[in-house]
Amino acid sequence: MWVRLAQLIDKHYKRYDGFVVLHGSDTMAYTASALSFMLENLNKPVVFTGSQLPMGMIRTDGRENFLAAIEIAAAREDNTPIVPEVSIYFENQLMRGNRTTKQNAENFNAFVSGNYPLLAEVGIHIKYNRHKILKPNFKNLKIHTNLDCNVTILKIFPGISENVVHSTLNIPGLKALILETFGSGNAPTDEWFINCLEKAINDGLIIYNVTQCKSGAVDMGKYETSVLLDKAGVISGSDITTESATAKLMYLLGSELPPQRIRELLQTSMRGEMSV
Repeated sequence: MWVRLAQLIDKHYKRYDGFVVLHGSDTMAYTASALSFMLENLNKPVVFTGSQLPMGMIRTDGRENFLAAIEIAAAREDNTPIVPEVSIYFENQLMRGNRTTKQNAENFNAFVSGNYPLLAEVGIHIKYNRHKILKPNFKNLKIHTNLDCNVTILKIFPGISENVVHSTLNIPGLKALILETFGSGNAPTDEWFINCLEKAINDGLIIYNVTQCKSGAVDMGKYETSVLLDKAGVISGSDITTESATAKLMYLLGSELPPQRIRELLQTSMRGEMSV
């Protein structure tokens, strides 16, 4: 689906001022993150939106979300789009797509951007946070459709067993692992755990450290429990979301860049997805 969306936007890119994508909320943050990497030199708005209640229901939030998303996608100033990036609009808030996480399954404010300010707030007027919106570079759009999905996620929890870690690290064909750690990047310091990670990294596996928290960042070395991860070769994901980390790894692995270059780019903000 991600590839099809990128191809559709590319096909119709010159015909429209912007694009609104209606999408299910459960995986919207993943798709918005993926499109942000796949659409290089994006200079027009791509606004994702949807609803918590189906569009056919009387109290649906979908109508208001849809109308506001269209207005934002069409908004221009000095003949230049105001929000030329991939974003998510939900419940009066516009967020950078690759900075969002779905955080509520019950209420209309389904998404949170824990580490980056809102791009806009919608009330009687739309108040754009212009200093936080990506600037257009006026280069030609280039799409990337070669994604490598040999990526998985391992969420650390107290009492995690050696069998679980060993089995995950030895998935056939696995190229990258997102390690969801505690707080600012902390994990168990057991000798078996560090040895498992170090062996996997030496065998070519990329391990990307991402915090389980909705806001805050990985700061490897801040506490003793993360020092060993750094020494083992685990890469810090700073304040990137799990959704964005997943999409970024698939994109970079699909680009077939040298491993060292991929490691460098994982610590670089390519589409505004992380603070450096």
